[in-house]
Formats: sequence, C-alpha cells, structure tokens
Amino acid sequence: MAVQKLYPRATVKRIVKSHTHKVLTKNADILIFLDYMLFIQELMREASIQGRKRGDKGITARTVRRVTE
Repeated sequence: MAVQKLYPRATVKRIVKSHTHKVLTKNADILIFLDYMLFIQELMREASIQGRKRGDKGITARTVRRVTE
C-alpha cells in the first residue's frame, strides 16, 4: 500500500518561491504548511466556541466570518 501524501510539496515550494523571491531553506515548505494547519485548527476551535455560545449546532461560514472580524 502506497503512502498518501499530506500535501503537494513541490506545488507549495513553487508557490512560495514565486512570491518571496528569496532563497528558502530545505524544509521551509513543511514549516509553512504546519503554520497553516495550526492557523486552521485555531480558527475552527474559535468558531466552535462562538457557535456554541450562539446556540448553533455546528460550525457555519457565518461563524467563521465572525471569528475573523
């Protein structure tokens, strides 16, 4: 059974390189992806808390927007 990749590493490297125009370390793409995952996790946690306070049964786009404002 083949190992499934978590994200397309080459694509992330290419996107970051095209926007920064600087030399990146070997594992910069991994760190960027992990920072992104931490951000999403925190966003969902905050949206969940706000949703519960409002009495929502789940996380909606409206709840996420309110957290980011």
